[in-house]
Amino acid sequence: MRQTLVLLLTALLTLSLVAPIATASSASATPDATADCAYPIELTDATGETITLEEAPDSVVALQPSDAQTVFEIGAEDRLVGMPDEEATSDLEMGDRVDVTDNYEINHERVIDLDPDVVLAANITPDEDVETLREAGLTVYHFNSAASIDDVRDNVLRTGELTGECEGATETADWMDDRLEVVETALENADRPLAYYAMGEDGMTAGTDTFIHEVLTTAGVENLAERADIGFYQPLSSETIIEEDPEWIIYSDDRSEAPIPEAAEATTAYQNDNVLAVNANQLNQPAPQVIYAVVEIVETVHPDAYEQAVDGLEDADGTEENDADETDDSDTIPGFGVPAAVAALVAAVFLARRR
Repeated sequence: MRQTLVLLLTALLTLSLVAPIATASSASATPDATADCAYPIELTDATGETITLEEAPDSVVALQPSDAQTVFEIGAEDRLVGMPDEEATSDLEMGDRVDVTDNYEINHERVIDLDPDVVLAANITPDEDVETLREAGLTVYHFNSAASIDDVRDNVLRTGELTGECEGATETADWMDDRLEVVETALENADRPLAYYAMGEDGMTAGTDTFIHEVLTTAGVENLAERADIGFYQPLSSETIIEEDPEWIIYSDDRSEAPIPEAAEATTAYQNDNVLAVNANQLNQPAPQVIYAVVEIVETVHPDAYEQAVDGLEDADGTEENDADETDDSDTIPGFGVPAAVAALVAAVFLARRR
């Protein structure tokens, strides 16, 4: 699989996964598993359905943006005949692929007409949609909920088996592990500043039972919602925001302006301009690019520790920056365009290992 990165020399604060991780070390403690493409294979999904693939599929449909992102990331996009065409897939190359949604609803007729060998359905897909497609004779794999980065890694490997791209899936999982190793090293002795994840002028935020909390804690900040004992999504009071006085405000960049309530303007974070926009398509999707969101936060909030971690691991690996630089003119991520500067920085260190 080819999935390398263009090195950028400018710092871009544009980076942006649904349940908690306790620490960065737990996020990186992934099993030594690889995808297995020895067909025929039998796989049991989240609904308890066991599907059988006699051979590697020639055609695949992705029902959700995270499914599509994963297919592109592992290098199986040449088999992808249908996917959602919406803001959440705006970084992916639609080409002549069929849009399988209308106003964020799955268009069953279009999927059925494509007659794919396998349909990928992220856990967010309604059970009714899965059943409708199965009743039409399609092979549908309904993924388990991605409640952690480990779960995302598992889903990457499973997607490799479902698409016949096991080598690419294994490489992608290893790529995720490499970057999480940088994160874990950087945060080993770092303080964890308090951060407020802003979602709206009413103080709405993401609690401990959300994927956003997972990203925040993995990236080395304390989620203000946890102090307020918020489990899912609900507003923080103005009094809580002011009293707790977060050092950072983080938000998803899928809004025209930062969704910061007036009360937050009195905080240390706002006064010091410690406000970070994270790419929504990376932050909100249980797919490999969530690693970019994690690394972006770490590099921004813990810049010195992050730089030292990169340098230390580079020395340990014996990876020379010049070797990586020689290849950067041709390094792109299929379907994603130019990644953020942080992704490029990490790529410079780990390019050799990715290959």
